[in-house]
Amino acid sequence: MIIGVPREVKSDEYRVAMLPVGAEELVSRGHRVIVEAGAGLGSGLPDHDYLRAGAEMAASGRDVFEQADLIVKVKEPQPEEYGLIRTGQVLFTYFHFAASLKLTDAMLNSGASCLAYETLRDEHGRLPLLTPMSEVAGRMSIQEGAKYLEKPQMGRGILLGGIPGVAPAHITVLGGGIVGANAARIAAGFQADVAILDVNLDRLRYLDDVMPANVNTLYSDRHNILDQLERADLVIGSVLIPGAKAPRLVRAEDLSRMKAGSVIVDVAVDQGGCFETTRPTTHGDPTFVVDEVVHYCVANMPGAVGRTSTYGLCNATISWIARLAEMGIDSAIKDSLPLRRALNVHAGKVTNAAVAAAFDLEFQDEV
Repeated sequence: MIIGVPREVKSDEYRVAMLPVGAEELVSRGHRVIVEAGAGLGSGLPDHDYLRAGAEMAASGRDVFEQADLIVKVKEPQPEEYGLIRTGQVLFTYFHFAASLKLTDAMLNSGASCLAYETLRDEHGRLPLLTPMSEVAGRMSIQEGAKYLEKPQMGRGILLGGIPGVAPAHITVLGGGIVGANAARIAAGFQADVAILDVNLDRLRYLDDVMPANVNTLYSDRHNILDQLERADLVIGSVLIPGAKAPRLVRAEDLSRMKAGSVIVDVAVDQGGCFETTRPTTHGDPTFVVDEVVHYCVANMPGAVGRTSTYGLCNATISWIARLAEMGIDSAIKDSLPLRRALNVHAGKVTNAAVAAAFDLEFQDEV
């Protein structure tokens, strides 16, 4: 099979979808790997590393798309890439379809098979390709939140850990999954006062056992959310429903309860966000203010730490890429349940129930 790795074209996206060692592994199995020139530079991976690994180099993304049977990316295809995708081609990347009807329509019209990292669920029910980026985003959410709480960034002028005699910041984390747990752990390390909310009592019991003493767990209901908004200096949105739009936990009118200069970091922005006022931003222009509350809603947070993120992502994806290349799309979706779960769009049909429900589209279970 010919596997293509184009350079990411989304704004301020520095990750690449394959390490040189991944290319070497695929080439050793008899596949061809074509990498767009410069694709790895944002992660500190020069072209000659890929050439030494046996990959071929293409001058442009168009060349990669034209030759490859399987396209491996990090972020969803951008509008300028839609026309490069052809019928029967296979794309493997983060799609987050439920957040974009435009993207969904474009992929349906392309006739390609689209497998989403974020909906690949293994035999244990885990999301192995989403987990490493969730870990990065969770940890980054506190790092970015701390920055935008500074007064020159329009924040309240709050130091997360306070100092002796001065109270620390209060941080509210909505969602106790991978993102939320990593955010809470980093916030606790700053000696902030942390509350983490979730609807899963078993998960809350687990978090209560493993978190430091300055992290408290709360059941996520409307009353507790509103109470936390009034107290919070920083709120992290980290609620995930795999493949579906994120639930809107905070309404626009709820912002009036928050302190002027407080900060929201909505990690769920890729899935539409869990704040009604969320809209995607970029690393170049990361924030906006609504009702005196600073919103940080960058849709590709891990892209800013490309080196760490690329290694974390590619460590998780390479075995699945190799399996897909060996089996081909038809055998993969027939014989591998995790890859079948990853399939969101196939031959002009929506094959993921949550995506179909998001846009009231026909769902095709059998492929």
